[in-house]
Amino acid sequence: MSSNQRLRTNYGTEAAEPEPGLVDERLLVLVLESTKWDLRLLCLVSSVSRKLRAIAKRVLWRQLCFHRAPHMVASLMDGGPKGGRIAGGWPALAKLMFFCCGAEPEPRRHFRLGQRLPGHFVKASRFSKTSGRSFLPRKCRGDLLYVSDPCEHQMSDQDEDLGLYRGVFKGFMSSRTRACLIRRQVTLEDRVCPYCGARVWSMTTARLVPRRAARRLGSRDGRLEYFVCVNGHLHGSCWLIPLSSDEDNGRPGDDDDDDKNDDDGLMTNDDSGIYSSGSLKSTEEEVVGDSNSSPNAN
Repeated sequence: MSSNQRLRTNYGTEAAEPEPGLVDERLLVLVLESTKWDLRLLCLVSSVSRKLRAIAKRVLWRQLCFHRAPHMVASLMDGGPKGGRIAGGWPALAKLMFFCCGAEPEPRRHFRLGQRLPGHFVKASRFSKTSGRSFLPRKCRGDLLYVSDPCEHQMSDQDEDLGLYRGVFKGFMSSRTRACLIRRQVTLEDRVCPYCGARVWSMTTARLVPRRAARRLGSRDGRLEYFVCVNGHLHGSCWLIPLSSDEDNGRPGDDDDDDKNDDDGLMTNDDSGIYSSGSLKSTEEEVVGDSNSSPNAN
C-alpha cells in the first residue's frame, strides 16, 4: 500500500469517528447532573442527532426520572436495578411527569367537550398512590397506581373548570386491572396514549370507574372519563365542582375510610429545588419542572 493510500485510509477513518465529547454517556450524565437535570437542556441534547437521541432514550431520560421523582420511580421499579426498563419507555414516563396532554373536542360517548385544549408543560405535579387507589375497583385494590392532581383549565362555554389528570401503573402487564379488562373482553379504543402512542382502553366503557374517583378529583359521579393504555399510562378529564358549591364541600373529596389512615408523608423542598418526601412511607411525590422547558421527550 502506498503512502498516499495510507493517508487516504487514515483520513477516512478519522473523519468517520464521532467526536467523543458529544456522545460520551458518562460525560453527558455529569454535565446534566451539574445542571440538576435541566429538562430544557435534555430536550436540546436529544434533538441534536440520532446518536444523542439514542443515548437520551437509553440513559438520560431514565436518570432524569430517578432524579426528579426518586420515591415514585423506585416504587414503580419495585427495588429493581436503576438501569432497568419500564413499560412504555423512560421518555414516555418523563413526558407523563411534566406534560399535561390537553384535550380534543372529539365526539366521545361519555364526555362532551366543546373546545380544543392544547397540551402544555407544567411547572409541578403531585402524584399520589392514595389518589391512585381511588381509581381502582375493589377487586383491583392490590394494584399500585400513581395519579396526579387535576390540572385545572377554565372553559369559556362552561361554568365548571375542566380538570386533566394523568397517572401510571406499576407492572401493568401483571396487574389485576389489566386482567379484569381482558376477562371482560373490553375492546381497545381507536385513540392512542398521548405519552407512548399505544392503544388505550376506556375505563368508563369497561364500567371500572369507582365513585370515589370523582370525590378524590373534586368532581361529580358520571362527570369524568379516563383511559389506560396497554403500557399502564392513565390519562383522563373531569368537570370540577366550583369551590363555592355547597355540594360536596370536600373538594377534593374524602376517600374511603381505609385511605384516611394512610401516611401521605411530609413534602419538603430540598436544596436542589426538587420536592421529595420527608417520610419513607410516603404515598405521594411532587415533581418540579422548568417553566422554560420543551415538553418533547421523544
